Amino acid sequence: MALVTALKRLAHVRLREYSRRTAAATSGAWLTGRRSFTTGTQTLRSDNKVTVHFINRDGEKITVKGSPGDSLLDIVINEDLDFDGFGACEGTLACSTCHLIFDEDVYKKLGPVTDEEMDMLDLAYGLTDTSRLGCQICLTKSLEGMVARVPESVADIRQSKDESA
Repeated sequence: MALVTALKRLAHVRLREYSRRTAAATSGAWLTGRRSFTTGTQTLRSDNKVTVHFINRDGEKITVKGSPGDSLLDIVINEDLDFDGFGACEGTLACSTCHLIFDEDVYKKLGPVTDEEMDMLDLAYGLTDTSRLGCQICLTKSLEGMVARVPESVADIRQSKDESA
């Protein structure tokens, strides 16, 4: 009897997982421009993208584009930008490795800082008055052309005192 119950639960979990994957795949139909009764049609075009300029630790300017709603951490990952140690916790607000520094005018457009983000920022290396965590900044069209500076170093608890991983 216990085996039958366990198999039913497993089947239910698999069905729920399949339903979730299927829903995710079909809800993204607007990305491909296919007609959908719930999302209409919309073609993904480059003019829907937001340009972001990152200044890396070497002072090099790297220009990339992201979609509105993407976090700056998403962009760094999606564009495979090589910022050593960046985004160690994968956006779970458990570290400060995606610490970025903004100009005052951009900082004012970023929205309020949560208490959780402030707690993590307290651990960030090179903290400034215009520091934020990239995992908490989502792109909007109003941020077009923004500049985000990567600090000189990162406070990453995965590194030992001698800076080795």
